[in-house]
This record gives sequence, structure tokens and C-alpha cells, in this order.
Amino acid sequence: MNETRLLASATALHPAPVTLDGDICVATMDEARRVMGGFSRRDHFKVVLVLEGANELHYATRSYAVDRPALVFTNRLVPYAWEVVEGSGEQQGYICGFTEDFLHSAMRGVSLKDSVLYKVDGNPVYLLSEEQQRYLTEVFVRMRRDSDTDYAHKHDLLRNQLSMIIHEAAQMEPARAYQGPPTNAAARITNLFLTLLDAQFPITSPLPEPILKHAQDYADRLAVHVNHLNRSVKEVTGKSTTALIAERLVSEAKVLLHHTDWSVTDIAYSLGFEYPNYFANFFKKHTGLTPLALRKGT
Repeated sequence: MNETRLLASATALHPAPVTLDGDICVATMDEARRVMGGFSRRDHFKVVLVLEGANELHYATRSYAVDRPALVFTNRLVPYAWEVVEGSGEQQGYICGFTEDFLHSAMRGVSLKDSVLYKVDGNPVYLLSEEQQRYLTEVFVRMRRDSDTDYAHKHDLLRNQLSMIIHEAAQMEPARAYQGPPTNAAARITNLFLTLLDAQFPITSPLPEPILKHAQDYADRLAVHVNHLNRSVKEVTGKSTTALIAERLVSEAKVLLHHTDWSVTDIAYSLGFEYPNYFANFFKKHTGLTPLALRKGT
């Protein structure tokens, strides 16, 4: 059975809505387009099996032509965007979104953020041979099927299948980025920085979050020198990188103080501060008020 028939067969076997599990979601591309909100969580990594359609992937400061079957890895802490090539039709294949914790045990403690498949300076696109395409399609078909079951050890099964995909990709030769159309470099880098900054919010849980709070953190994610990032942002916005980060953190802190019943400690941790007093000092420096004073309206 070829890959197109496998995809059609898998779709026909799953007429029910795709299950948006808290830790892992598996869907065909058509299903994902119908419930895309479930695949946009900030803590989700994604692996995409592209079987049909021609697209360009703009990943941080690089672009990739995805015009043949490919395996693509993305995460929301690296700004990216898909652009459909005109006349090629919608992308078809599979998408799997999952949290780092979900795969942590299978990867034996290796942080996905630091792995070659998800680092900003790594290559996220792997073009597939016919053999690789056939093998990976079968794995994704099984994952989509297994995600519908009530099997008691379903998560272990999905975790092992996902680990197989990642290890398979680790043995492949990644695709090469190409130089896209000429653009204003400062504007492009600034847009990526602002996209990455915005992608971290809103905060929806009082649990500790991996928020990027320093210019160097963003430079590392965008694979540019921090001085280049700072110059670009200042040139385009008139503000420093540090000032824009602080403004966004203060804005989110105010929302959480006004519209949640979370403690100041919980808010501090949710915004990525190691200690509550660090958050309190930061907030007072930028607003003139303590977090509690703002909450009480004094």
C-alpha cells in the first residue's frame, strides 16, 4: 500500500474528532486544520510528516523548501511560519504535538530544547527517501490509530513510537536552508524577536514556566549575536530589547494580579522568576508599586 493510500485509509478509519490529550496529540493534517487550537500550545513540541504539498518553512532566520515528503520538527520557542507555494494545494500528512515531559523518560533525560532536532541553530527539516517515507508513514498511521484506543498503556506505546521517529531522524542528513528574498535584516530580526516574545504569553498556569527574560536568551534562540539583536531592535522600535521584555513581563504580571486569585509567589514562578522577591523587586522597579499594592488598588 503506498503512502497516499495509507493516509486515506487512516483518515477513513478515524471519523471521530481527534483527541486533544494534555500531553500528546496525533492527527492527520486535515484533522489538525479543523482543531488547530489544540496544536498551538506553548509547551508543545511538534513533529510533522509531510506527504503532499509544497511549502516554505521560515524557521528563525532561515528558510527551507519543503516540496517533497519530509519530516519537520518545530517548537514555539523558535519562531516559525509555513507558507504554501501557490498552486500546490494544502499540505497533507500527519502532525504530532507533545510536551517535553511526555518524552522525557524515553529520551533518558535529554532535553529536547537542546537536542539537534529542536535547537534554533539545528536543522528542522529532513527530506525523506522512499524507504524512509514508507516506514515513517506506517509509524504515524499506527500512532493515530493507537491514540484512539482505551488501552491502559497507550501513553507508553505512543511514547515509544515517538522516540522511534526522533531516533530515526537523528540518523538522517538534514535539508539545507536557502537564502530567501532580500529583506531588511533589522526588521526581520526584530519581527522574529517580537514573535518569540509574544509566543510565551498569555500565562495560563501558576506552575513554573521557562520564560525568556534576557536579551541573550532571545539571541540564543534566534542564533544571532546579542549585540546584533540589540542594535536591530533599537533601530526598528526605538526601544532596547531589555525594555521590551520588561514591558511585556510587567503587562502580563498586571493581568495575573488583577484577573486571577493566584498568590504573588505563584505569579512569580509562572513568569519564570526563581524567587518571589526577585519578581517583587522587578515589578516595583518598573511600576513604582509592589505586586500586592497593585492588586489592592492602592
